[in-house]
Amino acid sequence: MKTKEEIFIEQINLKRREAYHELFRRFYRSLVIFALKYIDEQGEAEDIVQELFVSVWEKEEKFMSYASFRVFLYNAVRNTCLNRIKHKKVEEKYAAYRQLHPVNPELDDYDVMEEEIYRRLFKTIDELPPRCKEIFLLHLDGKKNEEIAAQLKITLLTVKTQKKKRFDIFVKKCKILACCVFC
Repeated sequence: MKTKEEIFIEQINLKRREAYHELFRRFYRSLVIFALKYIDEQGEAEDIVQELFVSVWEKEEKFMSYASFRVFLYNAVRNTCLNRIKHKKVEEKYAAYRQLHPVNPELDDYDVMEEEIYRRLFKTIDELPPRCKEIFLLHLDGKKNEEIAAQLKITLLTVKTQKKKRFDIFVKKCKILACCVFC
């Protein structure tokens, strides 16, 4: 003959509504009190226990015994409380950091625009033919035309012509980009 606890666990495993009413009656108060050992707010402790009950309902986990189920409930409440405490500490550190380093929305927007400009610039560079790309990257590194020509073993006129062609492309793309960003 099965005990009340064994029947209770079977009903929990079968997701019977009556068993969840019994779960609430048996454990709700004691789990809230247990959570209050970690968390000072009554409402938050109640939320933790309610969320646990919902997760027990939604999980496909099967419990082997009443004792293991009880241990599971208390461990879950303790772990959730500890995680919330850690999360609060992170929030407090972030709030303290923000007080010392206030956010300037204009600078954040500027940073985003600058990132977008660089992203598009390098995308355009990647689309260049290999030799032209090489010339342009050397130019961006601060090399003079003569140095680029010597390094790549090409004529000075080729370097100047390639740079002029690519500069025209960049000017057109930058005008379009400026319209997109600032309009």
